[in-house]
Amino acid sequence: MDTERHSPHRQTVAILSRGDSAARRDTTPQNSRFVRVFEALADAGIDAAPAIYDESFAGTVRDQLLAADGVLVWVDPIHQGKTRAELDALLRDVAAQGPAHGPWVSAHPDVILKMGVKEVLYRTRHLGWGTDTHRYDTAAKFRTEFQSRLRADGPRVLKQNRGNGGQGVWKVEALPNADGMVRVLHAQRGSTPEDMPFDALLARCEPYFGWGGCIIDQAFQPRLPDGMIRCYMSGAKVAGFGLQKIKALIPPPPEGPDSPEAQPGPRIMHGPDAPQFQALRRSMEDEWTPQMMATLGIDEPSLPVIWDADFLYGPRTATGADSYVLCEINASSCFAIPEEAPVTIARTAQQRFRQSRHVRSD
Repeated sequence: MDTERHSPHRQTVAILSRGDSAARRDTTPQNSRFVRVFEALADAGIDAAPAIYDESFAGTVRDQLLAADGVLVWVDPIHQGKTRAELDALLRDVAAQGPAHGPWVSAHPDVILKMGVKEVLYRTRHLGWGTDTHRYDTAAKFRTEFQSRLRADGPRVLKQNRGNGGQGVWKVEALPNADGMVRVLHAQRGSTPEDMPFDALLARCEPYFGWGGCIIDQAFQPRLPDGMIRCYMSGAKVAGFGLQKIKALIPPPPEGPDSPEAQPGPRIMHGPDAPQFQALRRSMEDEWTPQMMATLGIDEPSLPVIWDADFLYGPRTATGADSYVLCEINASSCFAIPEEAPVTIARTAQQRFRQSRHVRSD
């Protein structure tokens, strides 16, 4: 069986995403939201199939993954109250079958825990994308250090270690002439500012120490209204960019948080050669990504086949040029993507197959 599976043949990839039993039954490459990725993989000579996952039929999914040569994973850290705890254990088990029998997995859960969590902002704060960033690993440390920092440094942004869609991300500022009171704004869509005692904020954030292990604290970036740049990466190379005028952590207009004026603008996608982003591209490819890998202990073949780094505009330089501040890395479920990205994903997948064959031949 093993000889048959690893004799020369078209490589196979399972594209894993979350869904229910009906989605598992009915999803095809043609009706999947990843249809362009399926098409690019097929054009590259790679057979790909959907692998819809839920904890209720995890054993069936495991068997499907073990029959593939590679696994591409698109699953958020938190979805409708479910975390990735059981899925990550399954993916570790599948990948641990060894280079002779198991598929490669992208992104591997251990890689996500290094680069796809908010703690990466603290661990790489010394790089050119860094800013004033702190880490609290206990509620006691948070209580002691954050309050004094907030009073001294102005508005801050708190981030739970694992989350998506703005869950667990808060802008916090001290209220003048109101000792122990703070104004908070959640990054989730539809949120409005709230004034509360600091102890109420602490109680709201305390669960984050359990699921994510820590809270990350960054200086608020005043140029937030200028937009967020999403730099899409495939391995160590830029695959494209997305620019969006975001509204998270910006107080809603008088029309209210659900009004059209309060909604984020569309994400405008650009290819990797877009002229306005070439300085950022050079920094990502030539400096920051290699430095991040060295800091976190990640080799290039372990980088996700698709991931993104989200940047806010930092202070302008003395010459008036833009600087960039990293606010998040997404490695668990990076989608939607620029139209150029599926071809890059397929090319990177081919490289992973060549690397896998080299390991097996050793």
